[in-house]
Amino acid sequence: MLRTREKRITSPFRFKKMILHAFILVGVIIMLYPILWMIISSFKPTQSILSDNSLWPKDLTLSNYIKGWKGTSGTTFATFYLNSFIMVGLAVIGNVLSCSLTAYAFARLEFKHKKIWFVLMMMTMMIPMHVLIVPQYIIFNKLEWINTILPIVVPKFFAVDGFFIFLTVQFIRSLPRELDEAATIDGCGPIAIYFRIILPLTVPAIVTTTIFTFIWTWNDFFSQLLYLSGVEKYTVTLALRMFTDAGGEAALGSLFAMSVLSIVPVFLIFFFFQRYIVEGIATSGMK
Repeated sequence: MLRTREKRITSPFRFKKMILHAFILVGVIIMLYPILWMIISSFKPTQSILSDNSLWPKDLTLSNYIKGWKGTSGTTFATFYLNSFIMVGLAVIGNVLSCSLTAYAFARLEFKHKKIWFVLMMMTMMIPMHVLIVPQYIIFNKLEWINTILPIVVPKFFAVDGFFIFLTVQFIRSLPRELDEAATIDGCGPIAIYFRIILPLTVPAIVTTTIFTFIWTWNDFFSQLLYLSGVEKYTVTLALRMFTDAGGEAALGSLFAMSVLSIVPVFLIFFFFQRYIVEGIATSGMK
């Protein structure tokens, strides 16, 4: 009797679960279809990309990758990739150092008007980026930083991303203060406590900051379009736009091929470090 009743109870539950999984699977397919189509189209001849919408092309070619890697205006995609990695690397270093130091000050140190400064920092997260474009551009233009990566990289060293400060503050607050007291007894000052105690223990939050900074900076198109004008200074994001401008016609094959290569670093970063993203956010009080 009990087994029969259990079967009656579990059968509808399993059926509902199967329906739910089916809906999720359909949603995944719908979301992945544009990406799959782009990847397959990168191996098609340019003239058949728009005429053949199937995921199983009749003809496969690698010429799109060869032509696309040669770039445009005499600059290869190797240069664009190098520019992107330099910019992203400096942005990550600046964000990790400045945001973690600022978060440590807010979470552990005592100074005048601390709460007011923290509120002001939180308010910066609510200001639309477009409001600051004109004054920032005027400042960077007077500093003669236009057509360099300095307007994109230098602000990262001054803790301008309130989200990462708040994330790290919440993580540091979860650490026991007894660790700081023990380090103080051993003769450590605030800087030594930060480097020897706090920094090693905030690895999940730091990795989360690194991943998000990498992805956001790599995919940032507007700032790079605004400040970079020379082709030799272009990043991958800007270089992709050139395929639609050359000669007044779109080189779709090369565009799709280089678009596939452009998402590879972001995909690898997310694939290998997604565990740290969940851990860093979940342990920072942002559930």
